[in-house]
Amino acid sequence: MGHKVVVFDISVVRALWETRVKKHKAWQKKEAERLEKSALEKIKEEWNFVAECRRKGIPQAAYCKNGFVDTSVRLLEKIERNSLTRQSSLSKERDKRSSPFVFELSGEHWKEFPDELKEQTHLKEWHINNTLIQIIPTYIELFQAMRILDLPQNQISRLPVEIGRLKNLKELNVSFNRLKSIPLELGDCEKLEKLDCSGNLELTELPFELSNLKQVTFIDISANKFSSVPICVLRMSNLQWLDISNNNLNDLPQDIDRLEELQTFLLYRNKLTYLPYALLNLKKLTLMVVSGDHLVELPTALCESPTLKFVSLMDNPIDNTQCQDGDEIIESERDRQHFDKEFMRAYIEDLKERDSVPSYTTKVSFSLQL
Repeated sequence: MGHKVVVFDISVVRALWETRVKKHKAWQKKEAERLEKSALEKIKEEWNFVAECRRKGIPQAAYCKNGFVDTSVRLLEKIERNSLTRQSSLSKERDKRSSPFVFELSGEHWKEFPDELKEQTHLKEWHINNTLIQIIPTYIELFQAMRILDLPQNQISRLPVEIGRLKNLKELNVSFNRLKSIPLELGDCEKLEKLDCSGNLELTELPFELSNLKQVTFIDISANKFSSVPICVLRMSNLQWLDISNNNLNDLPQDIDRLEELQTFLLYRNKLTYLPYALLNLKKLTLMVVSGDHLVELPTALCESPTLKFVSLMDNPIDNTQCQDGDEIIESERDRQHFDKEFMRAYIEDLKERDSVPSYTTKVSFSLQL
């Protein structure tokens, strides 16, 4: 019995596939016309544009116009140029940080300062973070050219009184350490402009002698145990930013309006039940953040201000896991407070970013649940 051989006419097969290809191309053309007429293609274009901007780290305010995505190619080119400019600025800042006048130290293997540091009295900046260093040496008084002391997230338990002899000091950051007090001698650093003592958890007061710091524009004493706004702070006439959130405030002083230059006031996570009418006298105040869950009285005019962004945060208590070791509880609290601060900084930056987007209203009021 022989095998059957099936023979195909190749021209028939080719005609069959040509017909199918023509039908498929016709369908593609019809589908393209349908998408062109619909809003889907525009949405897809905008989404791809937004995704591209986000990948390049471009803020939302830069690619929105009147609240809508502007997919102009020229706009994207402009944004990219600005992005490159910012990157160049950051590069210059890194170069500046690596100058012979800047000292940097980081890592938990450091428990004390290197001995050779005391010989480098020409230094203008110290940037020390995430170490196990507990004490700032008294020979710091030799660094008369010091401008910036940036010492966050270490284990520093006290500041030496000799710090008051740094007459050119402009910035002091001792956030998220283990400080329980601030030396009154710091009041002798009359050129100080920025003071950050946040996240030490145990600070309850600032010495009255800090009233001498008339050039201070920024104070952050959040995440501590202040029961009232320090008197010395009320006497800092040029203060523009005050963060006293995450403390034990029950009320604000009636003379809070002494801070005539105040622009940003952060009060969230305290025990406030009312806000004084004196806040209405702060004509330059543009952003205030409070913890709304305890407030029972609020000046109506405060919310109706055309220039003030009044933000009410609805805080939910965070359950702390019970640990056998008390130090672990403290560390957990410090980490949580640090996370909260990073979140709030990003949140405020987002508010500032929105300010650059044209809007039909000047009033912004909303709630945020942490």
